[in-house]
Amino acid sequence: MFADRAKIFIKSGNGGDGHVSFRRELYVPAGGPDGGNGGRGGDVIFVVDEGLNTLTDFRYKHKFAAGNGEPGGKRRCSGKNGEDLVIKVPEGTVIRDFASGKVITDMSGENRREVVLKGGKGGLGNMNYATATMQAPQYAQPGQPGQELWVQLELKVIADVGLVGFPNVGKSTLISRVSNARPKIANYHFTTLDPHLGVVDLSDGAGFVMADIPGLIEGASEGVGLGHNFLQHIERTKVLVHVVDAASTEGRDPVEDIRVISRELEKYDPALLKRPQVIAANKIDAMYGTLDAQGSDTDPLGRLKAEFEPQGIPVYPISAVSGDGVKELLYAVYQVLKTVDRAPVIFEKEFDVNVLRAGSNLPYTIERDEDGAYVVEGLRIEKMLGYTNLESEKGFLFFQNFLKDTGILKELEEAGIQDGDTVRMYGFAFDYYK
Repeated sequence: MFADRAKIFIKSGNGGDGHVSFRRELYVPAGGPDGGNGGRGGDVIFVVDEGLNTLTDFRYKHKFAAGNGEPGGKRRCSGKNGEDLVIKVPEGTVIRDFASGKVITDMSGENRREVVLKGGKGGLGNMNYATATMQAPQYAQPGQPGQELWVQLELKVIADVGLVGFPNVGKSTLISRVSNARPKIANYHFTTLDPHLGVVDLSDGAGFVMADIPGLIEGASEGVGLGHNFLQHIERTKVLVHVVDAASTEGRDPVEDIRVISRELEKYDPALLKRPQVIAANKIDAMYGTLDAQGSDTDPLGRLKAEFEPQGIPVYPISAVSGDGVKELLYAVYQVLKTVDRAPVIFEKEFDVNVLRAGSNLPYTIERDEDGAYVVEGLRIEKMLGYTNLESEKGFLFFQNFLKDTGILKELEEAGIQDGDTVRMYGFAFDYYK
């Protein structure tokens, strides 16, 4: 089955730890520090693969991690950088933060490659900490941890024209006649469960891309059936073609069908109904035999024209089976397309992954434990502990300055902390003294 959604976990690589070592050579009794730097963690990179058209590759594999950087070594040797992870997706894939639903990036248009998560920086070796007063530093910097995130991948097809309508009205037959698309066609409901793209070639090099959007039903905007899965593929289209069964072969009123589909489109996204619309009144052969013998204004075709053409929505009678009227429909749609911007719809970024990298912008909590200790937690704290060696005097002083600069010490004092009280942070505990 066509896969157009996937939830996956991605993680960039951790940076390698810096190394602590000293130069040891014959006749050099007091060699200086020579601990090397850790390697950088690998990035998580999404790229567009023109050979893909579904998200099937993510159906059974849900976790992806880049390589970790290697630790530094002796003699100023830096650790090897972690290997980047390249994730291939089809064009039109929107990547969202799963928790908030906000767009991280849209792999469409000119955006063919996007670094979504940066790897952690490698820690500095002790060779970087030698000073005139500290000639033999006994500490190095730990590697920075990578970022991790659950993301939602959504494939939204890129097409100029979208065919919408109830199941079994002839959308698949129409797209198979006018393009290179070959959907499965049969005379029963929900034959089409996958969107199909077809290239429509007209004379003189003119043409456009048409998408057969699977049959919508009443309640689709609330997720009835596969409503949301179907509706998401309409969001990029420039022109909507309502395909209706003008002959009412299944007993439905074609005028009411269009009203129902229009209501569902409006509920899903009101902007959809502002796009140009055309009505393809299909199955005319079942009513008149040929287009030359059309009925009165009271028959379904006449009612369609009376209802929608005053609203600026033209009605074209066609037979997708015989091909009657199809050429006129296609040229009319192409003329409408010439009046709109054909550039693909790109979804703007709403979620800045850089927030994950800038630990100082992330929230934290301060709570009082049952034993009276103050527990401080949050990604901001966890990241800083990863960067800092609390076992060294210099490292602990650096961490204290961080707590002061970010306002955490002030909040602890406002919470009533007193000298000698215990503060716990992710396995670390220390006594507070002002």
